[in-house]
Amino acid sequence: MDRRQQKTRAAIFSAFGKLLSKKNYNKITVQEIIDEANIGRTTFYAHFETKDDLLKTLCEELFGHIIDSALDCTHTHGLYSNATVPESIFCHLLQHLQENDNNILELLSCESNDIFLRYFKSCLSELIRTQFIDSIMQKRHDVPVDFLINHISGSFVEMVLWWINGSLKYKPEQLDQYFRYVLKPVTQE
Repeated sequence: MDRRQQKTRAAIFSAFGKLLSKKNYNKITVQEIIDEANIGRTTFYAHFETKDDLLKTLCEELFGHIIDSALDCTHTHGLYSNATVPESIFCHLLQHLQENDNNILELLSCESNDIFLRYFKSCLSELIRTQFIDSIMQKRHDVPVDFLINHISGSFVEMVLWWINGSLKYKPEQLDQYFRYVLKPVTQE
């Protein structure tokens, strides 16, 4: 994608984010996105087939970026200038959320947050499946894999919501410690 296309796409994402902060996703029209982004209808449809396609792409980029960067310990976003990278991928995720890249916290707490939370949970579930499930299942043969993945990702998403609603009162390291503590019974035999 060339620079002009990237700039247009960023304008569409930004316009969509602004509108989401003001009103419910279901009440936003493509025309409102076009007007806010100051682009033509043809330009919008050159990038996205529908508003739902825009939502899906936005979520994939936001959550994919956070999950991918959490997996890549060399990609630190300046989070660890004076310290080592945390041993917990959950702590790393929380630190990226705290940075609030692309206003992700607003999307997770906006009126239409259920849509974003679903995508976030889906990305988390895949992360848990690829990073943890083998080691957990070596210890736990009595619980179905899908149940464990759903439980862990759902708990993490609910914790993030609780954290956002509490104005980020706790540091990511504290939340990570609490989260891993409550997961201990689930992940150990």
